[in-house]
Amino acid sequence: MQGFLEFEKKIGVEFKDKNLLKQAFTHRSYVNEYKEEKIEHNERLEFLGDAVLELVVTEYLFHKYPKRTEGDLTAFRASLVNTVTLSKTASDLDMNDFLLLSKGEAKDNGKARQYILANTFEALVGSIYLDQGYDKVKEFLSKTIFPLIDEIVSKKLWQDSKSYFQEQSQEHTSITPSYQVLKEEGPDHDRHFTVGVFLGEDMIAQGEGQSKQEAEQNAAAKALHLKGWKK
Repeated sequence: MQGFLEFEKKIGVEFKDKNLLKQAFTHRSYVNEYKEEKIEHNERLEFLGDAVLELVVTEYLFHKYPKRTEGDLTAFRASLVNTVTLSKTASDLDMNDFLLLSKGEAKDNGKARQYILANTFEALVGSIYLDQGYDKVKEFLSKTIFPLIDEIVSKKLWQDSKSYFQEQSQEHTSITPSYQVLKEEGPDHDRHFTVGVFLGEDMIAQGEGQSKQEAEQNAAAKALHLKGWKK
């Protein structure tokens, strides 16, 4: 657990139950490969952490922006707890160095690693909550996640590409965009989607991703660029 002691110092949380911290970093693939260690993977902690993270961030935004609408606050929250933000925050904390993965999974540093890091961050939040309580989670997030919101709001990064493309499409053409899955490939655990965004019958752009939502966002971002309707 020597490596995890280093991590505890980095985040300013000294765990009472060190096994909880180790579990937060343990991917399912590691458990399957090293059955003799009899350790649990982090998916239950991730489930708990996801809910705790959303509650803490919601409370923070509710008090920080008393005059903002429910729609704005929902968008702000989504920008703070999405995969991109969480995986980048995890990377900034060097969480990648502490992941417990199978040998095969450890070799993959692509998009799959981004999802693993985001899920591990949620599991870490869950483990802090169980070990230290709500206030400690709030303190941890106030150092890692909360500071990101000022730039997100000032640069309107909270307005996702899909929403912005719809707004611009209606303003410029009076047409609401539609999305269609053009291709779906890969096994169930590693799907890959190609989606087209249309204005009427005209396809404006295509986007790809590991979920329909991600592919739609990427298609909308490309469509904004092609139309010159940049944020």
